[in-house]
Amino acid sequence: MYKVNIGKKILSANEEYALKNSQFLTEHKKLCLNMISSPGSGKTTILTRTISELKDKIKIGVIEGDIQTDIDAERIRATEAPVVQINTNGACHLLAVQVNGALENLPVGDLDLIFIENVGNLVCPSAFELGETGKIAVLSVTEGDDKPAKYPAIFAKSKALLINKIDLLGAGVQVDFDIERVKADARKLNKGIELFLVSAKTGKGMTSWYEWLVKSVESL
Repeated sequence: MYKVNIGKKILSANEEYALKNSQFLTEHKKLCLNMISSPGSGKTTILTRTISELKDKIKIGVIEGDIQTDIDAERIRATEAPVVQINTNGACHLLAVQVNGALENLPVGDLDLIFIENVGNLVCPSAFELGETGKIAVLSVTEGDDKPAKYPAIFAKSKALLINKIDLLGAGVQVDFDIERVKADARKLNKGIELFLVSAKTGKGMTSWYEWLVKSVESL
């Protein structure tokens, strides 16, 4: 009996488009960062603040991934940054073929940096390469400090980790979160990972993140 490994077939097709995307981005010398986190970590707030505060230094476009709606894409549009919405209609991650189509609909020639805001999920998006330059993990202090240990793949693969909502720590809010544990666990998985402690709401710690982004764009 002939058997087809569906999992391998899907991954193989995805890898073909991921390679196309990677080649496209390399040829056009564009930085593309795939932002991954659990739902509610603050990815969109990080992006809108980043776009607004870096608009005079680098031009940013966004590929927005959601299961349904364009709520987050509308928030990006309010910053006047170009954005392409992808609705997965139930799938828990974006595919490289979807990103390929989105790149065709962005004014890539006018951009310095492209963010992919992936579907909120710490597991599936880490298994599917999109051809991006690198992955960015976001973890909010309200999610618990055990996430790098429980979901190691994304932290092991990411160029940077943003620990968001730090304004809640020591602010009279009951949040049980050990930053040093997260740092140690992340660096066990990935010695080279960049760590940023930020509050996208207040702006605290965002300057270091901005400086890293600008430097990354300039190094291409």
